[in-house]
Amino acid sequence: MTLHRIECPPELNLETGRDIFNDDSIDAVRSGDECLIDLSQTSKMDPHGGAWLIRMAQAVRNKKASVRWEGESGQVAELMTLIEPGLLDEPPPPAREPGYVEQVGGITIDVIREGREMFALLVDAIYWTLLAPFEGRGFRWSHFIDEVHDMGAKAVRITFLMNFLLGLTIAMLSAAQLRTFGLSIFVAQLIVIGFARELAAIMTAVVVSARTGAAITAEMATMVVQEEIDALRGMGLNVTQFLIAPKLLALLVVLPCLTAIGMVAGILGGLCWGVFVLGFRPQIWLNETLAAAQWNDIGQGLLKSLFFALAIVLIGSHNGLRVKGGSRGVGRMTTRAVVMDIFMIIVVDMLFATFFYFTVG
Repeated sequence: MTLHRIECPPELNLETGRDIFNDDSIDAVRSGDECLIDLSQTSKMDPHGGAWLIRMAQAVRNKKASVRWEGESGQVAELMTLIEPGLLDEPPPPAREPGYVEQVGGITIDVIREGREMFALLVDAIYWTLLAPFEGRGFRWSHFIDEVHDMGAKAVRITFLMNFLLGLTIAMLSAAQLRTFGLSIFVAQLIVIGFARELAAIMTAVVVSARTGAAITAEMATMVVQEEIDALRGMGLNVTQFLIAPKLLALLVVLPCLTAIGMVAGILGGLCWGVFVLGFRPQIWLNETLAAAQWNDIGQGLLKSLFFALAIVLIGSHNGLRVKGGSRGVGRMTTRAVVMDIFMIIVVDMLFATFFYFTVG
């Protein structure tokens, strides 16, 4: 190992520091050598000179050699104390790629943490929506009415249209299969049972999740980005009571109504195909429809819609409140909320189907 001594001039500034850096003494340093910066003759040093010392130390370390200094005093010693982290800074070790077990563990921890946050939000929302108003703790009824209008009245047309087209499509495909057996009239029964139990509730929930769920997430996320949520908390307002509870109660009221409209629209779509394409008289088709309609089937669809409404509001609010970043984060969380909504709708529907299969049949 060779010791290389670099003697600094009495005044270390921009010009003298550059001269030392460009001197051949640094070029002579090799791997494993030691470089000593002698400051015993230096009585004055400015920030430019300190920056050149840091650059010299980095150049020495890049050659895989060590660097140290001695002899500083007075004002030079004070400045050296400030720039010492830069002189001692070493390149960080390369990041180690996490193994498979670590990746699985990290994902599991994230899922558990998010599940706990979602459960806490669920409990808080149910309390402020269903219990707190009866305890005299207040409820934003004016905001609730506005939400009913936005979530319900403005969604009637798109809900009716989507379910009508779906009923038309289901009738078309079913008739193509049953016609070969001469059983086309049973399409009416298939339509009413399918829409009462499954199709109306699911299609309406998907439409509402894409429309209302995305709007809830975007609204919450924008308020987080613009620090409005922090302002509400700073004023002593509960975010769940102020923002989420009116939305939750509104959708719990609105979604069953929209589902009922979807049932009617789907049945009308099947009726149009049966009357105008299959050639059945309207009275015959309606008789078959009413004969197959059961309150149990309708109740299943309406009951599902309540759980769908709960999932849409909670998922939208949860994703909106945990947004990070600016506008890109808002868009990412909005997309995530819609995907989670649709996934949860399918999961809830599967749980209901399993329950009714083993209990009702």
